[in-house]
Amino acid sequence: MPRPTAAQLAYGSATVICSTLVMLLLSGTTTGIGVAVIAIAALGLGLLVALTVTAPGRSRTVGVARSRRTAAPGEAPEVQVPGQRVRTGGEARVRQHSLRR
Repeated sequence: MPRPTAAQLAYGSATVICSTLVMLLLSGTTTGIGVAVIAIAALGLGLLVALTVTAPGRSRTVGVARSRRTAAPGEAPEVQVPGQRVRTGGEARVRQHSLRR
């Protein structure tokens, strides 16, 4: 499981504090059970907010780039993974060199 980012911690904590105060003021409850229910609801809401905040620069959906070459029947299509470097002809020749292993 990835570690939470600073933004997730900040938004989650702010949500818990603000929602607890608002619910306590609006409900006017003074009993221990009422305060406990409000605290649990605020923690759940804060967790929900923290999990929905995404890291900056990241997309929520993962797309697959289309291949430049059409696959022959019975052959798996060539798929380029996002972030993967595309090899040029020069790099392919270097890899085929007999001294490079």
